[in-house]
Amino acid sequence: MNAGGVPRERWGPYPVVLAGAVLAVVFAVLADPEWGGFALGAVMALGALLRLGGGGRLAVRRKATDAVTLAIFGIALMVGSLLLQYPWLMPRYGR
Repeated sequence: MNAGGVPRERWGPYPVVLAGAVLAVVFAVLADPEWGGFALGAVMALGALLRLGGGGRLAVRRKATDAVTLAIFGIALMVGSLLLQYPWLMPRYGR
């Protein structure tokens, strides 16, 4: 609570993650989809670290559940965008 007795709002990392996600999507649409996807994945992974670090108002799930889910999706986006940018990284089966 603050000095006036009103409960203090705890937004945690959500404004930072939201702003980063909007910028990443705008970059993906206007400039380069592969690197925009990578930036969006990086923002999600950053959100996972910030959520695990203690921020946030969500009380439905545990912080560890949110952090693991965000990290998995963020890393998957980063790997997918790297595979789009550098197709030679894809594994070749049957050759």
